[in-house]
Amino acid sequence: MRRAVLLASLTAKARALSAGMGGASAQQVTLLGQDAAIALDEDLMRTPGFSVDQLMELAGLSVACAVKDAYPDASSVLVVAGPGNNGGDGLVAARHLRHFGVAKVDVVYPKQPKKQLFANLVAQCTEVDAPVSAAPPAPLATYDVVLDAVFGFSFRGAPRPPFDALLEALATTTAPLVSVDTPSGWHVERGPPDAGAVLRPAVLVSLTAPKMCAACFRGRHYVGGRFVPPFIREKYDLRLPPYPGVAQIQELEAWGADGEG
Repeated sequence: MRRAVLLASLTAKARALSAGMGGASAQQVTLLGQDAAIALDEDLMRTPGFSVDQLMELAGLSVACAVKDAYPDASSVLVVAGPGNNGGDGLVAARHLRHFGVAKVDVVYPKQPKKQLFANLVAQCTEVDAPVSAAPPAPLATYDVVLDAVFGFSFRGAPRPPFDALLEALATTTAPLVSVDTPSGWHVERGPPDAGAVLRPAVLVSLTAPKMCAACFRGRHYVGGRFVPPFIREKYDLRLPPYPGVAQIQELEAWGADGEG
């Protein structure tokens, strides 16, 4: 009962925030709070039985598709990956970007988890000539695109070393910045932090559904993650854009001009 009340409260709050989202031609979409996003992820793995690596593969593919759609001529991409699943999404995206023909893809992965899943993702990047290192191999501004895959929706508190310095670099780079699910360092519900590095990405790729902090985002906004079963949509009252054809992503501004979805 407590969980149901919590989800209902978060949904109501998200609806109010979604009404104020940027992008005049974007329809109203559901925005998830942190607890609802975590619960939804758990439901995906419990009831339909998705594995973490399945979800990561689908999410990372969506991210790569969005990067390629937003920057079709980019020949160099730097992926900055964090220690959790958001970083795993970035590693998957790096591999797919190489398969999509991006000539140079470098990965910064300063704190690699010991789990075999992440070791496999690193090995897969290496096999497609997307080298993985602990620090940026070149100045961030020399890349056509920088992908922020440091922290996701489960992040709380202030970033600790070495990620605090990385976020400072991401916040000050002149290269176009693409953030995965939530801009790193932002509060998942309230948006940009009051102090410290404040990332201002040009592109946001929301996964499954946008999070509440997306109400503070101004830029090109994609939704990816074409795997949500109908019962999950109903349980969380998800209003999401339809995906055209075989597309893995949908840009919100390209989706209608009125209605509630």
